[in-house]
Amino acid sequence: MLTFFNQFPQRVSDVTTELTTHGIPFTAPATPSPPSDADDPWASSRHTPPVNRTTLAWCTAAQMPSTHHRTPLSTQVHSADALIRERGICGLAQLHTDLHDGAPIDYRFTRCPYCAGLGEDPTLLDCSELGCPPQYEFIGHDHICPVCMGADYQPEWFGEERITQLDRLVEAPTLRRPAGFSRLRQKVRRLARR
Repeated sequence: MLTFFNQFPQRVSDVTTELTTHGIPFTAPATPSPPSDADDPWASSRHTPPVNRTTLAWCTAAQMPSTHHRTPLSTQVHSADALIRERGICGLAQLHTDLHDGAPIDYRFTRCPYCAGLGEDPTLLDCSELGCPPQYEFIGHDHICPVCMGADYQPEWFGEERITQLDRLVEAPTLRRPAGFSRLRQKVRRLARR
């Protein structure tokens, strides 16, 4: 049975199984720094570190576009490598926004692709592993999700709250109401409750 907390190891397991099936290594090799060529202004002098393809962040970065575009995960390996190399885990938020055509994402209503709405870092690292100040360990210090920044995913509660706010706005007295205002108010209520 898949529970909330074993979905993260399951995600890694599913992705690594697919990598194994396609013969793709679990580590993307580092690229050495090329010899500097003073004559070529476009030559890259960057050394890229190796990428561990068994981390939750990498598996999420590979799964998101694969699911969105309905393509095999093996076709997203290099894009996931590039994202994790360039932007790290925080790049998942940009990728998620890009997959939604650049629209801003409200993680109170949209489940975070990395932490699945938990709001905390799903890898559950402790303060000593992250290098937090020692006094933080004893005051209930949370490590928020770097993608949704700890957003409280509760679409039902926030949806009801928005409907209440809309009702207050619609019911608010105005100096002059235009003709047909009551029909407009009914239409707004119907749309808000969908």
